[in-house]
Amino acid sequence: MKILKGLLWVAIIGLSYLVYKSVVGPVEFNKVKEERYIKSIANLKDIRNSQLAYRTVTGKFANNFDELVQFIDTANFTITQRRDSSVVDKEMTKRYGVTSYKDLLIIDTIGTVPVKDSLFKGSTRYKTMMNIPIEGINAKFEMKADFITQNDIKIPVFEVKVAKDVLLFDQDKNLLVQENQVVSVDGVNGTHLKVGSLTEVNTNGNWPKIFGSNDE
Repeated sequence: MKILKGLLWVAIIGLSYLVYKSVVGPVEFNKVKEERYIKSIANLKDIRNSQLAYRTVTGKFANNFDELVQFIDTANFTITQRRDSSVVDKEMTKRYGVTSYKDLLIIDTIGTVPVKDSLFKGSTRYKTMMNIPIEGINAKFEMKADFITQNDIKIPVFEVKVAKDVLLFDQDKNLLVQENQVVSVDGVNGTHLKVGSLTEVNTNGNWPKIFGSNDE
């Protein structure tokens, strides 16, 4: 009888644990997931801003982080000033015998500002933005740059991403499988958290607004 009671208590405890895990497990998973997504998104935004600055100066996107960091360390934005002006249109004046004018847009270069000061305001976090900012994860974001052709015009594109399997490596595997299959306006769709695209002109992130703005 004592053995039977002991086995019954073991079964009750085991069942209680399973019930507890079924209720609390998803809550804990979502808490960890959101914390890690938010930290990673902050880095993805820094990388995107750096890439957009790189494109502004060079006309393309950087294909690796060494190149991107070196650019931030050394490059400058050109500061310009636009002003309207008008000059005599000699051709029209000659044609009609009346002084005619044509409008001009004049762009003056008035100086430069370091890219790193413009983007990071004295912070050096750009030197580590390529690292996954999660304790226990020794990995970097994947980044690629390329060109796509639209209407016979070559347009630069880039993509930076990290697999959910990497971000949530130590979490419940069944819940991780479900997370990889998410299709929702309130979730991160697909198997990766990412910004940009290699197949279309898009520099947005794939996270929902609950994690902050996903566009520029």
